[in-house]
Amino acid sequence: MVPSHPVIAVYPGTFDPMTLGHEDVVRRATQLFEKVIVAVAAGHHKKAMFTLTERIEMAREAVQAYPQVEVESFSGLLRDFVVARGGKAMVRGLRAVTDFDYEFQLAGMNRSLMPDVETVFLTPSDKYQFISSTFVREIAVLGGEVDKFVSPAVQQRLVDKVRSLGGS
Repeated sequence: MVPSHPVIAVYPGTFDPMTLGHEDVVRRATQLFEKVIVAVAAGHHKKAMFTLTERIEMAREAVQAYPQVEVESFSGLLRDFVVARGGKAMVRGLRAVTDFDYEFQLAGMNRSLMPDVETVFLTPSDKYQFISSTFVREIAVLGGEVDKFVSPAVQQRLVDKVRSLGGS
């Protein structure tokens, strides 16, 4: 039976910055869901390099080719955001086995909070499986090349941000 309304998936994260791995997960999600919301977390529990506004702008630039993808910010419980948007699935990217334990626990907690929302794990292409925003930030701060890990627009933002912070 085909649903009479679009199935909405939410892909949450801090996206600090948005990497090619994130973009690949979004692309994969668009093949499964009629609508995908990239939910950029305010990140109260993490110290972000980029402001919330900058992270939203980067995400919007990255997904502009997909008309069924929206980018929104959220703070507070993800459950409240997902339920308010009518989400039926939550997309989580898995890079490696090391991600699985944490993501499995998170999925169990989310199922307890949102019994009607399924967690869907997507893996990025092989060439993106080792990319993490943390590594990308560290490489950029230390003056390394990140062009294989992020889009040209994000790379420029990283260069500008590092320069503004007095880095390399």
